[in-house]
Amino acid sequence: MTETAFIHRFEPAASAGSPPLLLLHGTGGDENDLLGLGKMISPGSALLSPRGRVLEHGMPRFFRRLAEGVFDEEDVRRRANELGDFVAEARQRYGIAAPIAVGFSNGANIAAALLLLQPDALAGAILLRAMVPLSDPPKADIGNKPILLLSGQADPIVPASNSARLAALLSQAGASVTHKVLPAGHQLSQADVTLARDWISKADAKAA
Repeated sequence: MTETAFIHRFEPAASAGSPPLLLLHGTGGDENDLLGLGKMISPGSALLSPRGRVLEHGMPRFFRRLAEGVFDEEDVRRRANELGDFVAEARQRYGIAAPIAVGFSNGANIAAALLLLQPDALAGAILLRAMVPLSDPPKADIGNKPILLLSGQADPIVPASNSARLAALLSQAGASVTHKVLPAGHQLSQADVTLARDWISKADAKAA
């Protein structure tokens, strides 16, 4: 792999029919964080889980931010394109199809940016507690790819208006968006796991 490579974990598919997942952790997480979640929502899927390459007070992230909820958008673009290059290289190396991204918080934000900047890198996405990653996004054609956006009603980090704007932005770019607001905060709940599992099994059945 090139200098765009990420420290990562890869677990091969246990079932040939399951879509590969790209697991993208939140601030302070690493490549091990979401492996359990990936196995819960899509048993049998190949799992590709990179560690964010930006450090904030020693905590890994996928891009820099200037303050809580204020992103360094130039860095967002650069890091999303690096992630897209990594996914392309990993697909070749491991022989997997375009993955469905499963991102939490910072990981969901970089997944949203990747959908807007390199739509072909992903087959779809589950965005958990995501925000609008770019204030001036490029004109993207996401091509009817399925996206599940799960927001928390009591999320202190992501305002409801912001997640609604993200859903609209992705829909306008052609994605097939399902947006649900859960009675939860920023942390994940059992409802997230159940909804993600049901959604991915339906998306998988449609693709088959």
